[in-house]
Amino acid sequence: QVQLVESGGGLVQAGESLTLSCAASGSSINAMGWYRQAPGKQRELVAVIVSGGNTDYADSVKGRFTISRDNAKNTVYLQMNSLKPEDTAVYYCWAQAMRRYSHWGQGTQVTVSS
Repeated sequence: QVQLVESGGGLVQAGESLTLSCAASGSSINAMGWYRQAPGKQRELVAVIVSGGNTDYADSVKGRFTISRDNAKNTVYLQMNSLKPEDTAVYYCWAQAMRRYSHWGQGTQVTVSS
């Protein structure tokens, strides 16, 4: 069973930075990432990192967000720079185990004021 614990959300002003962390417990995790969901919108992929280290980002965050993973700690980070009001959302940590099963964190609120 995989459990995910997120931290690092908060309220910042536009242009500022924030780092999210997600610690995973469990085994056979082959990929981790972050999704977000703004009010009235569908949940969308923000960034993902697979076990080999390859990453992928939503076009809207490329060049501003960086995803990284500490394999020893089974923790994934999302460094968010140059934040915009449109980045405001609940951010969810995601992990895939055994290349098949998806697991979700409880979500952390990120609010960017203009």
